[in-house]
Amino acid sequence: MGKPSLTAVIMAAGKSTRMKSRVPKPLHLLCGKPLLSYLLDSCKSAGVARIIVVVGHEAERVQQAFGGQCEFALQEEQLGTGHAVMSAKPLLEGYQGDLLVLPGDSPLIDSDTLCKLVEYHRKNGAAATLLSAIFPHEAGMYGRVLRDSRGKVLGIVEAKDATSEQLALREINTSIYCFHAPALFDALQEVRPDNAQGEYYLTDVIGLFTHRGDKVEALVADDWQVALGVNTRVELADVASRLRWRILHNLMLSGVTIVDPANTYIDADVQIGQDTTVHPNTYILGNTVIGEECEIGPMARIEDSHIGNGTKVLASQVVESRLGDGVRVGPFANLRPGTVVGNGAKIGDFVEVKNAVIGENVSMAHLTYVGDAHIGANTNIGAGTITCNYDGKRKHRTVIGEGCFIGSHATLIAPVEIGDGAYVAAASAITEDVPPDSLAIARCRQAVKEGWAKRRREQSSSEG
Repeated sequence: MGKPSLTAVIMAAGKSTRMKSRVPKPLHLLCGKPLLSYLLDSCKSAGVARIIVVVGHEAERVQQAFGGQCEFALQEEQLGTGHAVMSAKPLLEGYQGDLLVLPGDSPLIDSDTLCKLVEYHRKNGAAATLLSAIFPHEAGMYGRVLRDSRGKVLGIVEAKDATSEQLALREINTSIYCFHAPALFDALQEVRPDNAQGEYYLTDVIGLFTHRGDKVEALVADDWQVALGVNTRVELADVASRLRWRILHNLMLSGVTIVDPANTYIDADVQIGQDTTVHPNTYILGNTVIGEECEIGPMARIEDSHIGNGTKVLASQVVESRLGDGVRVGPFANLRPGTVVGNGAKIGDFVEVKNAVIGENVSMAHLTYVGDAHIGANTNIGAGTITCNYDGKRKHRTVIGEGCFIGSHATLIAPVEIGDGAYVAAASAITEDVPPDSLAIARCRQAVKEGWAKRRREQSSSEG
């Protein structure tokens, strides 16, 4: 016998006016990912075979961002949660399985909790099973779960429609449910907008089920925080801090040392290897992968980059770059997109690299700009060296061979190529190719005029 079918409907059509933003709420970033993506990921990990996202406000932007990851149903008018689920009905004609229903703004819900909810629902043969949570504090604007003296679920009351006695209840409705789909759509036909908001509440379905004797269950979440939603920027920041702690907690348990979790910011999709240490005031963002036994920070910012084993990045920025094993970066280096650094290379203080390949064991210790270049292994780049890659119209490339020595304050005017083993004298402006194993000198010969400074001082004194 096949595995029971499971579909999810995620409600993400609201205008989210309290966010005070031109950006649709599902697209607001949370630890490096759009808010809605957390719901999609949790549903997929829980084994949901089909995901339908109900869109409305700024529907095209949401569809464009998540195209290919789910299906979409359009709620042209936002008339409440019950109306939102009904908007998905045309895509579910004939569906006889279980249906998870989730709000699109509860990113802390995890796949384990969803699996427990579905298992509990099926075990009890319920028409509807809601996920509830016990808040350790006053529950604010969350709907309250109503039970009788024996603990049986009677219904849900929205906070705006609740009495003072009901508002004192601590068990809240997370707005996450598992329904038998045919029973849900049958009950939604009876829902009326008889409430303070004039909306079709999905919560009214629970009362309808209990009134007609259909079985309703409630599973209390192990962690009340999964219920937290995002309606304002304040709540976005609060949820981000909780999610960030979850990320750091999992990294530490996997063998990563986070010296100061309160001042470390790591995005959800970041991967970090065992025995790596992350120091305070460090940001590791996007799809970054960091190897084992690295030392990152303090005060580092790494985004969408790949870093090998045993590499150190101190007080520097690394963006869309690849660093090999045993690389040292910083302090105050800036590795821009397209940078590739070979094993054992040193990128020192106030060095900027852009769209360049740096070979193994290259040393660029300080005060250097290398853009649109290729530098061979075991080459030394002296302080103050720059590649002049832009002529005002186009970018040009500089190629430096292996085992070269580029003296301090050299200016390499691209396009130019320095052969293997060549030397460039300090303060040279190189405009022509340098053959292998050669010495290039491009500077004026020094002239010394003895006594000139003394005579100038005497002249200035007499004129004064």
